[in-house]
Amino acid sequence: MSRQELLEAAREIQSAAHVPYSEYRVGAALETADGEVFVGCNLENANYSNSLHAEEVAIAEAVKMGHRDFARIAVSSDRRDGLTPCGSCRQTLAEFCADGLEVICDDGDDEPPVVYTLGELLPNTITEEMLE
Repeated sequence: MSRQELLEAAREIQSAAHVPYSEYRVGAALETADGEVFVGCNLENANYSNSLHAEEVAIAEAVKMGHRDFARIAVSSDRRDGLTPCGSCRQTLAEFCADGLEVICDDGDDEPPVVYTLGELLPNTITEEMLE
């Protein structure tokens, strides 16, 4: 799947978002190493702290189906504002993904996506090895 196709999958799932408070729709599309794609959207809760982020929903779906090897993730908001995963989502991704995971961020229809690696977005992450 191309970067653009993955980004389109992230855009499409935004319509399923539950965002009655922020009205800020986010979609994520996570591609496994073998090419399967799992999508997620944000699900808000009135107390906000119980809200689920799109990236968390996508990775939970993939892990639930037995996947542990990921190639890239695309994230997009309905505002096409270059959104990157938040710190919490970056740490969740780091639990299951290598530093080289491509993170594709939607910068608008007329702009190419901005691409980072997870390691660039979250250097010196907390890892399992640090806890031993």
